[in-house]
Amino acid sequence: MTQTLITNARLIDPDSGSDTLGALLIEDGLIAQVCAESQPDAVRHDARVIDAGGKCLAPGIVDIGVKVCEPGERHKESYRSAGLAAAAGGVTTIATRPDTLPTIDSPEVLEFVARRANEAAPVNVLPMAALTKGREGREMTEIGFLMDAGAIAFTDCDHVVRSTKVFSRALTYARSLGALVIAHPQDPGLSEGAAATSGKFASLYGLPAVSPMAERMGLDRDIALLEMTGARYHADQITTSRALPALERAKRNGLDITAGTSIHHLTLNELDVAGYRTFFKVKPPLRSEDDRQAVIEAVRSGLIDTISSMHTPQDEESKRLPFEEAASGAVALETLLPAALRLYHSGDLDLPTLFRALSYNPARRLGLNCGRLAAGAPADLVLFDPNAPFVMDRFKLLSKSKNTPFDEARMQGKVRATFVAGTPVYEAP
Repeated sequence: MTQTLITNARLIDPDSGSDTLGALLIEDGLIAQVCAESQPDAVRHDARVIDAGGKCLAPGIVDIGVKVCEPGERHKESYRSAGLAAAAGGVTTIATRPDTLPTIDSPEVLEFVARRANEAAPVNVLPMAALTKGREGREMTEIGFLMDAGAIAFTDCDHVVRSTKVFSRALTYARSLGALVIAHPQDPGLSEGAAATSGKFASLYGLPAVSPMAERMGLDRDIALLEMTGARYHADQITTSRALPALERAKRNGLDITAGTSIHHLTLNELDVAGYRTFFKVKPPLRSEDDRQAVIEAVRSGLIDTISSMHTPQDEESKRLPFEEAASGAVALETLLPAALRLYHSGDLDLPTLFRALSYNPARRLGLNCGRLAAGAPADLVLFDPNAPFVMDRFKLLSKSKNTPFDEARMQGKVRATFVAGTPVYEAP
């Protein structure tokens, strides 16, 4: 029986909403005791003692929607590199996307992925599976068999299921099995080929654009199908103010719906693509400053439940292209926490609210026991200094791909240590 005692820590508990000075005792991979302003009982003489020095101790981040490019594009990201990057970023659990080559749409491919993840990654990896075969939107996958093989949720990622009939059947079947469906709310016709959000800026730069209404229209359709099927549903990215009233009504009406947003849409806006900087090209495209502020307020109020990295590795060849032709996406496992702390330093969100969206709510949505500081919960933790300043250098990232929009940005917040089941998986040099 091993013990680790972390003392003099600023305990951030998103469950209780508290931010207090205290100590935490870890025993056999679980949190044994949490004590505010006192020492835990029953600490053995051989316990490992860590003095946090007043730094923040919070539940490890649970990141929904991470792309690991295994199988098919291992040169962009492997489970080993993604796991190391996650640990360095304070992310202790990643729910991985099925948009690989080939698509994760069969038990055989899922079992291969799970085996590779368990062998290579130092953090918890929960694979998601495709909702339809090949993510083509024509025929649903064998949801029951995939659940038996370990699928945590089902999604076609940014491939919207165009056929309402196919999507409704998939939702009905998922409902019968209690499966979680994660969708990308977007009207596929309007958003096809878009590289920016419509408006004066996109017109000035001559970029193909999509109206924010495309997100609202996609969400409205999905909500109607939820009313019909009663399925469990999570919208992966809500990024516009126009979609928020529909989301609020759906929750008020008792539908089993949650929603997330990405760290990039919380901290960047459409003006950041000035100069055609392709590292800022993400999907959906960056929105207006008014939309960004509205989404921050939705996170603060709890209307938007989760914040995720939407980690999407792309190699240099796919990014060093004209803006319209460049691939979408950015790596974010290591930048998720310092970028999120921008919202703390700006006074928009306090730390318990921030970790409610980063840890507690994602864990609850996936049916996990982590994401909180409570006795009996897994000791998946991040120790970080929220005030430590640094300049982001993309070449120091542990991800194989270096496509971050935060390159050379001044940031605050460094991870000092990350624990998974009480075991240190990252310690800052």
